[in-house]
Parts: sequence; C-alpha cells; structure tokens
Amino acid sequence: MDLDDRTALVTGGGAGIGAACARALAEAGAVVHVVDRDGESARAVAAEVGGHAHVADLAVADELHGLPREVDVLVNNAGMQHIAPVHEFDPDIFVRMQQVMVTAPFLLARRCLPHMYRRGWGRVVNVSSVHGLRASTGKSAYVAAKHGLEGLSKTIALEGAAHGVTSNCVNPGYVDTALVRDQIADQAAAHGTDPEDVVEQVLLTRPAIKRLIDPREVAAAVRWLCGPHSGYVSGASLALDGAWSSS
Repeated sequence: MDLDDRTALVTGGGAGIGAACARALAEAGAVVHVVDRDGESARAVAAEVGGHAHVADLAVADELHGLPREVDVLVNNAGMQHIAPVHEFDPDIFVRMQQVMVTAPFLLARRCLPHMYRRGWGRVVNVSSVHGLRASTGKSAYVAAKHGLEGLSKTIALEGAAHGVTSNCVNPGYVDTALVRDQIADQAAAHGTDPEDVVEQVLLTRPAIKRLIDPREVAAAVRWLCGPHSGYVSGASLALDGAWSSS
C-alpha cells in the first residue's frame, strides 16, 4: 500500500485506461478522484474504488475550477480521436482535441503543483501514446496533442525536480478500449472487411508484438511510476508499444 495517505486524480477515469488507473491507484492505497464527462461512469468507478466522482468537460476551462487542488498524484489520461487528412480536418475538432489533451493537463498541473511542492512529493503521469513519439497519417490533431503533452511533461519534470515531483509519460500502442474498438468497427464498415482483419492488417502492422494492450498493463506502469522505486525516473517517455517505436 505504497500510496497510503496520498490523493490521486484521474481524468477520463470512467472507462478504459482511466478506470484501470483508478483501480490500480486505489489498490495501492490512494484516495482517487475520478473525473469524466460521463457522470454515470465516473460515479460507478468511484463507488467501486471508494473514491469521489467529478463530472467535467475538460474542453471547458471553467469546468476545471470545481476539481480538487490538493492532489498528490495527477494522471492526465482523458483523450479523444478523430481521423481525417489535414486538408479535410474540421478545425473545431482540432482545437477541441488540443483543449482536452494539452490545455486541460496544463491547467490541472497548474492547480495541483503548488500542493505537491508544499508537501515535497508529487507524481504527474501523462497517458500519452506511441503517437507522442511517432506520427501516422490522418491523425494530425491526435499526434500534435500527444507531442505537446510530451513537451509539457518534460517541462514539469525539470521544474518539479527540486520539489520532489516527477513527471513522466506512458506511451502505449493500441489499447483494447472502447475508443479503439470503435475505430476498428468504423474501418471494418468502411472497407467491407471483418473487424479481426482490421486488427491484424491495420492496427498491428507496426508493433512487433501482435496483440492489443490490456488497459491493466498501462495502469500497472502508471502505478509503478507513482511508487517508491521510481523516484529517479522523471522526464521519461515509457513506451508500451510492442517495439513499434524501435523500428
């Protein structure tokens, strides 16, 4: 129970990677604040882990004001996806994706870092992506946002070091979540193929390990970055991509 007496906040905590992170941090002893735009999902996960639910649209800065400041572990996980070539990409969707995946993590870190600095301990973990390290066609907004999140994470690592605060990214490939499953279904319908063919022929062409990642594997890495053996790990990008970024 290495996170006893610690408080964690997880965005996008109502499902997928976020819910897995909320469970892992609660199992480690933390009191977890589950933030999600879907109130029902947030309340369900919070009830499961004995935490607190918060409903907020991270694209709206004013909705962050009601979230707690006294947070020891901040997990910026919330994300969204939209696929289109740059010349056809909806500018409003592009802006919203930056708000959710770059601006909101900045604003939340800005709120929580003073508390971490006062306590002389803190962990910021940003759920980035292999697309924070590599680009793919059709994903200009997502790639731009994840690259921006990487830069923010490294800056926090430099500024927080003197205060006992670390900041890192985890960089998974395709994770077995509803977000990815929706992409699989959409591509299967668009190309008239079987969903499993999409997984094998589209999603898993780049990774050397040919399977989707379980959300619990990502959560385990997040938990490790918050634990007692990772205090010297900061400013890092931890690839969980099946050797995708090694090629």
